[in-house]
Amino acid sequence: MQDFDAIVIGAGAAGMFCAGIAGQRGLRTLLLDHAPKVAEKIRISGGGRCNFTNLGCSAANFLSENPAFCRSALARYRPADFVALLQRHGIPFHEKHRGQLFCDGSAQAVITMLLAECATGNVEHWQPCRTLAVRHGSDGFEVDSERGVVRAARLVVATGGLSIPKIGASDLGYRLARQFGHRVVEPRPGLVPLTFDASAWAPFSGLAGLSLEVNIEVAEGKARVRFSEDLLFTHRGLSGPAALQASSYWREGSGLRIDLAPQKNLGELLLRSKLGSRRQLGNELALHLPQRLAEAWLTQLDMSSEAPMPQCRDRDLARLAESLHAWQARPSGSEGWRKAEVTVGGVDTHDLHSQDLQSRHVRGLHFIGEVVDVTGWLGGYNFQWAWASAAACALALEPSGRTQTSATISG
Repeated sequence: MQDFDAIVIGAGAAGMFCAGIAGQRGLRTLLLDHAPKVAEKIRISGGGRCNFTNLGCSAANFLSENPAFCRSALARYRPADFVALLQRHGIPFHEKHRGQLFCDGSAQAVITMLLAECATGNVEHWQPCRTLAVRHGSDGFEVDSERGVVRAARLVVATGGLSIPKIGASDLGYRLARQFGHRVVEPRPGLVPLTFDASAWAPFSGLAGLSLEVNIEVAEGKARVRFSEDLLFTHRGLSGPAALQASSYWREGSGLRIDLAPQKNLGELLLRSKLGSRRQLGNELALHLPQRLAEAWLTQLDMSSEAPMPQCRDRDLARLAESLHAWQARPSGSEGWRKAEVTVGGVDTHDLHSQDLQSRHVRGLHFIGEVVDVTGWLGGYNFQWAWASAAACALALEPSGRTQTSATISG
């Protein structure tokens, strides 16, 4: 049996970053992961360029049943701290949109950097290597792995969520949490395209590929959350940043309110055009919306696109404008885990200490990153949570003393 000060399960963004910091602090650290390739989620993120943080990151950009939980970690490890790390490694980057920072080159640069940080800390890295069982008793944690039994005073669970199963998503973290007495907020897909019943979507299926900026609102309890982003029509429903942002708040059975022309007052524009324009209604509307959308919208409202503007009734133009500014769309579902970028829900943060992500039930047990019930918006926020939660945990790791709680999980 090999002994370590800390064992980190999961070699994604949070796990690698935590292991590197722990190792450089002098802790004998083992990093385990069952996947054949390291940090695949980093590699495919941001179109292959990794949107590694957001300059405007704050606790307001995250979902959780315990919204205040993430504040401590985010305040102590900020986007500027991770930017400084990239600069030390000579990785060029740029701001793309609304504070989103991307690598100039491949996302592989971030993976290489994290591996280098682990190497500097002499981290033992076993991958692929499945975790078969975990036990906890008076001497700390024992982990049965495919490469043998290992022991450590501290165990860090950084196994991620259920999104994108083809790259190795696993529920191991949730099973570990439950076995050690933790509650788990039911996981569901987040940042995922939304779908509609085929019959309801038939009038819009021909718009696949069309994109425009919208305001989108979704109910969250008694409040409504609003995003101003680009919306993409697909053959099955809605995607693009607007739909992805809304999806994390959307619940089955609820609807969306979408303003398809947020920068305009269509009611006033159409009434004014009626007085001075000889265009047909479809052509007039196409001055303010993509033509395909204008035509499809008039068809589903049973309004003639060929009607001359002077002959259009005021009340019909008002109804048209209202329908475009307040489209009540009701998705039937989503594209699910295979298309979800993140997991909403996870290990209940009421069972964790916010300062170091340590369990309130079992000393020396930590949960970090996506496995925790903290989910960021689209735009680099989830990576910032990975870095911040990992740093909060790693900076608190020390060999722990004897404890009496025990549990076992088979994986």
